[in-house]
Amino acid sequence: MNFDYNEEQQLLADSVRRFLGKDYEFEKRRKLVAGEGWSPQVWAQLAEMGVTGIPFSPDYGGFGGGAVDLMGVMEAFGDALLVEPYLPTILAGQLIARAGNDAQKKAILPGVVEGKKRLAFAHSEKGARYNNARVQVKATRAGGGWELTGEKCVVLGAPLAETLLVSARTDKGVSLFLVKRDAAGVTLKAYRTVDETLAADVVMKGVQAGADALLGAEGAALPVIEEATDFATALICSEAVGAMKFACDTTLEYLKTRKQFGVPIGTFQALQHRIVDMYISYEQAKSMACLAASKIDSSADARERARSVSAAKIKIADTCRHVSQEAIQLHGGMGMSEELKVSHTFRRLTMIGQQFGDADHHLARFAALG
Repeated sequence: MNFDYNEEQQLLADSVRRFLGKDYEFEKRRKLVAGEGWSPQVWAQLAEMGVTGIPFSPDYGGFGGGAVDLMGVMEAFGDALLVEPYLPTILAGQLIARAGNDAQKKAILPGVVEGKKRLAFAHSEKGARYNNARVQVKATRAGGGWELTGEKCVVLGAPLAETLLVSARTDKGVSLFLVKRDAAGVTLKAYRTVDETLAADVVMKGVQAGADALLGAEGAALPVIEEATDFATALICSEAVGAMKFACDTTLEYLKTRKQFGVPIGTFQALQHRIVDMYISYEQAKSMACLAASKIDSSADARERARSVSAAKIKIADTCRHVSQEAIQLHGGMGMSEELKVSHTFRRLTMIGQQFGDADHHLARFAALG
């Protein structure tokens, strides 16, 4: 497999990395997190650079790219610890692109591409444990439309989204609905996750939605959800690679400069072995992230795609734990301080290890797909 980016992919990744290095360096990020929790200016700049339009069709202003085209961008996001709701918006946009009708796509996707619309996918529920088929929010017919009742938990990006894509169970099975965040009957319990991104629990009580709120065919949403979730999982695998690279590099630099007994601690053989193991884990994780992204773009077989994504997520989840914990331990007590970026990288890698399924979930999924 060729792991090198083509010229356009490399130029885009370099542009995003330069922008984030200048306008999103760690101290500026800390101020954003301490304030509103995100930056509208950064979001607008990312849209202007074309990042929000990469995975969408040119019919709606996008570039028709895939997961491989986003790998370098996601690595840059992982390095910078981006807190803007990029992945929630892209995931929800992919659901619309894959399941929506022409009217729904034309109404929403151009705004997503231009950075004027932010979305969130309200799917996870208490006790679901990553099972996409376990949906208990109810959608019943009411007049000429629908009425939704139930609760979703840990909806990433929901406090910043104008529109929520809500999965709900109808008489025919799992379906998807477009719901305005400020619709009557929708209540958001907003908070910040351990990695400092914005999320919310969404409670719906008798929410009224029109007939045009149904996305795709009634009861046919589950395969689309699986496909879009695999796409998002491949993206966070690449994001993890960027965060791991920073953790490895900053730990190596610390070992070279921190002195004990009059010499840099990096001269101690035991610590050399540990940092080498970190880099080996990082390289293996990068290879698996490449595999997942390539299968997302090239495989027409849903089973092959799912197996590759699960295999990658197993490795990524294990490596997130290994690299992040070693980085903290090799930094000593300094590694736990708020002032060091590596402690925040540890939190993000911990979150990625659980997002869209932990290692145990994907091991079981990989085995079931045989």
